[in-house]
Amino acid sequence: MIIEKNISEIRVGMYLVDITLPKGKFKLTEAGLIENETIIDRFKNKGIERVLIDMDKSINMPKARKASAAGKPQDKFFQEEIVKARQIFNQSKNIQKKLFHDAENGCPLDLKSVSRVTDESIELIFNNPDALAYVLNIRNKDEYLLEHSVAVSVLISIFAFHLKMDKEVVRKLAVGGFLHDVGKIKVPEAILNKPGKLTDPEFEIMKSHASHSIEIISKTADISALSLEVAAQHHEKLNGEGYPNGLKENKISIYGRMIAVCDIFDALTSNRCYKQGYAQVKAFSILRSLAKNKHLDSELVDQFIHCMGVYPVGALVQLDSNKLAIVESHNRQDPIRPNVRPFYSLGPKNFEFGHHIDLSEMLEEQIVKCVRADDFDLNMEQIMEFLAHEG
Repeated sequence: MIIEKNISEIRVGMYLVDITLPKGKFKLTEAGLIENETIIDRFKNKGIERVLIDMDKSINMPKARKASAAGKPQDKFFQEEIVKARQIFNQSKNIQKKLFHDAENGCPLDLKSVSRVTDESIELIFNNPDALAYVLNIRNKDEYLLEHSVAVSVLISIFAFHLKMDKEVVRKLAVGGFLHDVGKIKVPEAILNKPGKLTDPEFEIMKSHASHSIEIISKTADISALSLEVAAQHHEKLNGEGYPNGLKENKISIYGRMIAVCDIFDALTSNRCYKQGYAQVKAFSILRSLAKNKHLDSELVDQFIHCMGVYPVGALVQLDSNKLAIVESHNRQDPIRPNVRPFYSLGPKNFEFGHHIDLSEMLEEQIVKCVRADDFDLNMEQIMEFLAHEG
């Protein structure tokens, strides 16, 4: 029996026959089963309102093995969180793109859109601190400028949540993180993306982005003093060698110290058009070295590492079973044995379906090392697509 259904009534396992509303705007490539929530979300995002379903060919999808803390099956929960987080991340990138365009053309920044999307991120983080951490690894090396500011906003929100800061403070920090590098639009692209070491004159031009950011943000209507402060201090160092104001020690607020840690961590772990990023564990080692040299606050660096976990959520690890897995969540009582999901066999090399594993309970399986997708000629977009469809 074929019936017409509203998109809100569609479920995984239904057999899709055709799109009926909007009429004639979308053409279905072929009829078939709706295999996951991602397909439904894509339909909703495109504005599809009604579809035809063949109830005789529809099936009940099998339930996942294990329930998450939120009460949903673990596989379904993981799948839904990836989809939701990716939507927010992509939406944030689009807003960031418009901010840079407006800043370049001397137009006022649209703070409402920034506040709206950072609020969505914060709600997701407060409901599940690990949610957005998954997608921080899905990066396009040619979009570093856009993605870095979004990532820093997410990282400082997660960090502030870990430090049990007031939600209103977290909101202001998220906005400051989102805007902190808007002044880079005033720096020539040849300097921004130069593969080699900058000359002294080039570095002076690069450093000017911090002053440009302050100038642009301070002209933004309704910007909070805290958002401006956190953006203004992201390159200050405790030893006074930072910029633009050469602030020292107690002249740098805890918020300025926090964003400096988040900013450097993301810069270290991101792929760019001219270099590969470091694995997270290597980045932690560099952060500790910078703290030792009084560039960063050592106590906050340790807190940040504790917040992210020995193996951060979204990190890739190699298991001694010769499989790659993604870290889903931490085990606070056993930090070196997190919850992971295998997804790729190294012998033979191919993607394979895998279920959630709690390494603290499965003692025969261990992590060999933290790895990067590039080490195996994979990319995070490819991996996340597989995981999003796997459920």
